[in-house]
Amino acid sequence: MLLCLMLLCLMQRKMIINADDFGLCEGVNKAVADAHTNGVLTSATLMANTPGVDKAVAIAGQMPSMGVGIHLNLTEGRPISSDPLAEPLVDEAGEFKYSVYKLAAKSLVSKRLLSAIEIELAAQIEAIINKGIKPTHLDSHKHFHCFGPIYKIVCSLAEGFGIKAIRWPWEPATVCGGDWPRVGLGDRMRAFLLRRMTLNCQKIDSRFIKNDIFFGAAHTGKIDGEFWEEIGRTQFAGVAEVMTHPGYAEGLGNTRLVGQRETELKWLCEPMTKEILHEAGIELIHYGQIDGK
Repeated sequence: MLLCLMLLCLMQRKMIINADDFGLCEGVNKAVADAHTNGVLTSATLMANTPGVDKAVAIAGQMPSMGVGIHLNLTEGRPISSDPLAEPLVDEAGEFKYSVYKLAAKSLVSKRLLSAIEIELAAQIEAIINKGIKPTHLDSHKHFHCFGPIYKIVCSLAEGFGIKAIRWPWEPATVCGGDWPRVGLGDRMRAFLLRRMTLNCQKIDSRFIKNDIFFGAAHTGKIDGEFWEEIGRTQFAGVAEVMTHPGYAEGLGNTRLVGQRETELKWLCEPMTKEILHEAGIELIHYGQIDGK
């Protein structure tokens, strides 16, 4: 056991700290900029169909050291595509009509829906690229890209658009116990289901899996000082991603995790967090800086 720990410590350890929902609104955009400029944030994923997307693109242009990916979205707001074949995704008001769970269930049985999904996701990727962004990777709102039939589509789109990485949110079960901040039953169940789906994704197509481990699924909206302290004590090898959701309450509008977003932003910018990661020998990178995978 001691030898294993020594070997782990000698191995290079890298970490991507990503902010989801970039472009959602003014409060998230400002927080992403501050967390990268004044904190440990290395990466953010843009939503193509949200009110703050153009401002987010402008912010990204001012921060070339931050990796920018695409946060695919099929459950919030209106679609990008005007193709009639994408209509199975929307309701009479023209907004996305499925929850993430219904989307998963429907994608297993409806080829028509899968065609609509492919059209819409392609439109979102193309829209972001046309704004001048070279995406470092793809991920998705509420991890819907991990559903088997949709994951195949996302891999095909990544290949077609020359995007080299897709988030692999495999989070070890140990983050729901031990010295980690306590999480509720719903959080544990969500992390369990996601863990099962990610293993299936690995079997389907592993070409775009560039990270080795993931943190932040069970603790969505609960990433604070205790969380970062435990990250510093956790032994892992290779590349880890930490998913965060920073934001300022002012300018957030009608969205979830309002108070929690400010807490996550606070700890992304705390000098203690940077010190913890430095003392743990963790190199901060983004997906575009992963070599040899």
